[in-house]
Amino acid sequence: MTAPVTRILIVRLSALGDIIHALPAAAALRQAFPQARLDWVVDARHRAILDLVPAIDRRFVISTRPARAGGRDGGQADGVFAGAGGLLRLIGELRRRRYDVALDLQGLLKSAVIARSSGAARVIGFAVGQLRERAARLFYTETHESPGRHVIQKNLSLLAALGVEGAAIEFPLQVPASPIVDLVRDQLGLGRDGRFALINAGAAWPNKRWPPALFGEVAAALGARHGLRSVVLWGPGEEALAAEVVSASQGAAVASPGTTIAELVSLSAAAALMVSGDTGPLHIAAAVGTPLVGVYGPTDPERNGPFAAGDISVSRFSMCTCHHRRRCTAARWCLLDVPAREVIDAVGRRLAAVAARD
Repeated sequence: MTAPVTRILIVRLSALGDIIHALPAAAALRQAFPQARLDWVVDARHRAILDLVPAIDRRFVISTRPARAGGRDGGQADGVFAGAGGLLRLIGELRRRRYDVALDLQGLLKSAVIARSSGAARVIGFAVGQLRERAARLFYTETHESPGRHVIQKNLSLLAALGVEGAAIEFPLQVPASPIVDLVRDQLGLGRDGRFALINAGAAWPNKRWPPALFGEVAAALGARHGLRSVVLWGPGEEALAAEVVSASQGAAVASPGTTIAELVSLSAAAALMVSGDTGPLHIAAAVGTPLVGVYGPTDPERNGPFAAGDISVSRFSMCTCHHRRRCTAARWCLLDVPAREVIDAVGRRLAAVAARD
């Protein structure tokens, strides 16, 4: 007879988009085991998003490298387990909770070590061929081969080991009330219910960043063709990138104020559309149901792109020779072959689908 599941640990340390993609697994676990304790180990840089997830009982925050000051990361929270001593204290805290199950949704050696060190009776991870670091397999008591191509499906399929199958994709993410929505509407000269678009030109990997001048052309078209002014998002170190988009927008866009994660969630939920590359803000917008147009190069939209019916990915993944690399090393960068008109046409189709639905 299978032992009851009353204490569950999720290990998914980073990155922001990947944590978003793991939230449906947390939602499915909460629905399947409503009385269970559900905890999560997360990197300090990404704790802020989990603060908006009521399905999680406790967030264990570990510092794997210094958090960036300001911007979206939200800084380091109180109670962060930092350094070698912090890791030992974290392990002690986890062991005291006597988890029935630890799920490693990251597939790295360090995440697998944390999952196993928790002392959980069952430590479940992906099959070797689906791990980012094959050595992680050594620390699991069980593995599962995921049939899903999208990372959300992959995460959900791991729950089959606990008898949870066929779960719907749901994001247990609270949208906080925030004055930033009214602030950006004031910047754009809109009324309280005025519609606006979001443009996100940044990304941690330079290889994912479609040129800002082209984002600016999209913003100009949004204004001229659809009557939508745009707010250009930016994270730490991306102010200049946002300014380039604004400069190329023919007056149709303004730069956002600096935003916290909570403010980014609020802005995304209020926006009529987001246009972005493959990066955290795009996945936050997907989680709150914002209509999306994604621009993809070195990463596969079928694996981690927009998944809602009607969302559109403009992709050069099939042409890219630098898959999953931070920087392009090819003779010609694949994203240079995505003209503004292709994204502008995709925006038109996405907005038309929204209008037809409404």
